[in-house]
Amino acid sequence: MTFADRVSAAAAKGRRLAAAFPLSMSRDALPWKVIEAFDTDVRGHVERDPRIEDERDRVLIAAVKLAETPAEEGPDAAESARRELVRALDYLEQAVLRFGLVNRQAAKLGYGTAGARVSDTAAAPQ
Repeated sequence: MTFADRVSAAAAKGRRLAAAFPLSMSRDALPWKVIEAFDTDVRGHVERDPRIEDERDRVLIAAVKLAETPAEEGPDAAESARRELVRALDYLEQAVLRFGLVNRQAAKLGYGTAGARVSDTAAAPQ
């Protein structure tokens, strides 16, 4: 699995959790759960970039919006908020692939060459 694949897998996990909400977790847990795989598998392995951090913040804001959508607003409001969260996850994935640079820690783990774009990573450990 390449490091770029890990980025995509983290985004996919967030999308699955968004699709399963509210059955999958509490309202308070949603924002942190949808970003958990990204924070664990990706964030500590790329150089800090404000564009990536902005997209991460956007995911958290969209997750809070979905979690706080009142049931009395109806299913359309929840679906709209869910779509916004999925779009935010998509943009985060694309930001990491486009702007993300492999850091030294990730290079030591075999995720690519330090300073290389995440989208250019070739191989990663299993």
